[in-house]
Amino acid sequence: MSLAPRKRSIETESSENESDQRFRRIRKSFTFPEDSRRDAERRNQADRHEPLRRPILQRRSSLFSTIQALADAMLVGGLGLGMSWLQFGGLPREYLALCVLLLMTMGIVYDRMGVYRYFRGVRSKSILLLKAWSAVFGFLLSVGFLLKTSAFYSRQYLLLLYTFGYGLQLAAHWFGYQLVLKSRDSRDQKNALVIGSGQLARYLHEKINSNPWLPEKVVGLIKAEKEYAEFMTSDINKEEESDSVPILGAMEDVLQLVEEKEIRVVYFAVPLDSSPLVEKLYLNLLDKNVDVHWAPNIFGMNLVNYSVKELSGVPIITLSESPIVGVNLIIKTVEDRMLALLGLIVASPVLLLAALAIKLDSRGPVFFLQERTGWDGRRFRIIKFRTMKVMDAGDGFVRQATRDDPRITRVGAFLRRTSIDELPQLFNVLLGSMSLVGPRPHAVSHNLTYSERIEAYLARHRIKPGITGLAQVRGYRGETKDLTEMIKRVESDLEYINNWSLWLDMKILFKTMFALKSEKAY
Repeated sequence: MSLAPRKRSIETESSENESDQRFRRIRKSFTFPEDSRRDAERRNQADRHEPLRRPILQRRSSLFSTIQALADAMLVGGLGLGMSWLQFGGLPREYLALCVLLLMTMGIVYDRMGVYRYFRGVRSKSILLLKAWSAVFGFLLSVGFLLKTSAFYSRQYLLLLYTFGYGLQLAAHWFGYQLVLKSRDSRDQKNALVIGSGQLARYLHEKINSNPWLPEKVVGLIKAEKEYAEFMTSDINKEEESDSVPILGAMEDVLQLVEEKEIRVVYFAVPLDSSPLVEKLYLNLLDKNVDVHWAPNIFGMNLVNYSVKELSGVPIITLSESPIVGVNLIIKTVEDRMLALLGLIVASPVLLLAALAIKLDSRGPVFFLQERTGWDGRRFRIIKFRTMKVMDAGDGFVRQATRDDPRITRVGAFLRRTSIDELPQLFNVLLGSMSLVGPRPHAVSHNLTYSERIEAYLARHRIKPGITGLAQVRGYRGETKDLTEMIKRVESDLEYINNWSLWLDMKILFKTMFALKSEKAY
């Protein structure tokens, strides 16, 4: 049989003694789904090379996260009930229900936003906590508005609960941070070694040594035989001084350094095609009582929502996966439909005036319909206000609007400058062919052109196209005068796909209001 975690097959019934011995040694470090339960339990009791064990980072952080979540719930619940008792001399049923709903919403929102996910710095944690706490209150206020129950609650009570609730949680998280630091300083740390000297290796050095959950300290790097692909993520592309991380030697020095530095953990920061190198050193490190981890350098690829998971005992590296599925898909769909309907209601006077102005200004239809490429490559007809004169189709190639374009009508120029011409796309959102936020849909002919010139261009279609997006609020909108501008737009689209969250959508929608009137709006 062949083992999925490895790149080459290992025959279990080989007649060669050397192969049998090698197989038995490698077998210790993997879980085999077909093994008997008794054999699996016996191997799991071994002190060394526990198969696919749950990382200590997850065990420690899960325990602390549970404690932190309980502390937040007790503090917020106690504050809400205490304020109700002091202000009203008892516990009115409406306020008791509010506290229960508040705690339930906290649990869901904090989990979705990753408030308790591993460790974050004090500043980033305080900002994330503020975002999550504000999202909780925003949801409660929305529910109260829709159900017309907001009049039952004191505004002073809600304001004080929001303010002091955040303050208490922030204090609790800071106290927990101090406990973690004290716990790290009081326990022995394992010396770790990173094999590799590129940005991936330096990134691991920085993150491991700054993470209080990890009882490890990277003492230095080992220079690999060649340098590998650079990262594409923004936080890893930071320049670092060459002397900030010690280079302890070359590949042939690894085993000697393990003895001299008392190394107990080794990280391979090399690409997937370095399997022979990893295999060779791994077999030698098995006899040194060293924990071995492999961080394959796959970041030179255009990854889409990448992840690492386990499937029936087999480690899986996902390079590309649909990012908005399951609960996330439900959240984004509800967000789109509710906000699009609200937007149409609020903007209806503007829509009517724009339609009337277009009809009076020039002959032709009010709306402009054009075929675009959407989610999963499916084509749909985008709806916009017509801003150009009615002309023959010509050669069929779609030409982008340029500054002082003679095709644009007088009313159309105003509509384009103010982005009012985009408002009818709210109907596309209600129909399900578009989203409020996402990669902008391009004309079919443009897709055919750019997909041949830009790597991973079509990965933009992993989600629904949007009326606005991360690229647009960064200024990458309108006419693309050269290929570089389109590349920047695609990079922003992929960044959005990889980092999607409800909060990111709200942030982009907010920034869109200030980006409506830009130099490229023509």
